[in-house]
Amino acid sequence: MIERRGLGAFAVGTGVGSLGGLIGLGGAEFRLPFLIGLFRFAALEAVILNKAASLVVVATALPFRATTVPLDSVAAQWPIIVNLLAGSLLGAWFGAGWATRLNSATLHKVIAALLILVAIVLVFGRDPDAAGLQSVTGAALIVAGIIAGFAIGVVASLLGVAGGELLIPTLVLVYGADIKLAGSLSLAVSLPTMLVGFTRYSRDQSFSVIGRNKAFLLAMAAGSIVGTYIGGRLLGVIPERILLPLLAAILVISAYKIWRHEQPHRS
Repeated sequence: MIERRGLGAFAVGTGVGSLGGLIGLGGAEFRLPFLIGLFRFAALEAVILNKAASLVVVATALPFRATTVPLDSVAAQWPIIVNLLAGSLLGAWFGAGWATRLNSATLHKVIAALLILVAIVLVFGRDPDAAGLQSVTGAALIVAGIIAGFAIGVVASLLGVAGGELLIPTLVLVYGADIKLAGSLSLAVSLPTMLVGFTRYSRDQSFSVIGRNKAFLLAMAAGSIVGTYIGGRLLGVIPERILLPLLAAILVISAYKIWRHEQPHRS
C-alpha cells in the first residue's frame, strides 16, 4: 500500500511537473488539487506538502536554467530582485500565518479562488508584447514592486507554490524584462520567499505532516523534477494559444472540485 502510494506520488509529480514545464513553471498549482482531491490531505497539510515539494523543484531549477540564462545575468538584475523581495518576504510570512488560522472549509474556498486567479493570469498575463508599466520609474516603481511582491508572497504561501505564474508577468510587464530572463529572476525571488513561508508554517502543528510523509514527499518531489525536465524539453511543441486555455480550464475544474471538497484526509 505504501509502495503504491509512493508510485502514485511519483506519477502525479511527473505529470504535473510536465504540465508546468510546458509553460516554464514548476507545476505546483496543478499539484495542489491532487494532494487535496486524490491523496485526501487536509487543506493546510496539502499546502505545506506542496510548499516542500516546490522548494525542492525551485532549488534545482535555477542551476538547470544557468545553461540558458547565465547566473551573472541574473545577479546583474539585483535591484529588481531586492525590490520584489522587499514585499514578497513579508507577504509570504503574512500569507502563511493567515493560512494557519483559517478553518479547513474556508481555506478550501480561498485555494479555489486563487486557482481561478492563476488560471486568469495564465491566459491573459503572459503576453510579452502587452502594454506594461515600463514608463513608471524611480520611487513609484519601487512602491509598485513592493506591493506586487507582497501580493505574490501571500498567494505563494496560501497555495504552497513558487509564484512564477504571477512573478513572470510582473517582471515582464512592470520591469520590461526579457521573458527568458524573467523566468530565472522569478526563481531568484521565489526561493527566499518560499523559505520564509516555509519557516512560518514550521511553527504550526500541521507541519508534522512532512515527518509523517517523508517517502511520499520525496517521491512526489522527484517526479516533479523529472516532469519539469520533460516539459521543458517539450516546450513549444504545443502552441501556447491552445495550451494556456487548456491548462487554465484544468485549474478552473480543480478549483470547482476543491470548493466542494468536504472530507479531508485524517492522519
